[in-house]
Amino acid sequence: MTTLYEDPYFAFRFADDRIIPRFRLEGIEAGRQVSVFKIDPTTGERLTLLAKATVGEGGWVDLPQPIIVRAGDAFIAVPNQAQ
Repeated sequence: MTTLYEDPYFAFRFADDRIIPRFRLEGIEAGRQVSVFKIDPTTGERLTLLAKATVGEGGWVDLPQPIIVRAGDAFIAVPNQAQ
């Protein structure tokens, strides 16, 4: 099956305050680099680079420093191009 549209990133939005030390990216192979950006939750515009990390086994990304998010905040994880 061919997908008509697929975002090149993973979006995370939060209704409550949270501390995020790790997250999971479905379908991304271990060893791939990802960049994590804070985004404007309304427009989706990239605001700040929060972290760079490597995808581990099972798609888990352990961040070098936990991300603190407030209710209503959002961030995206953008996998770098495979080499």
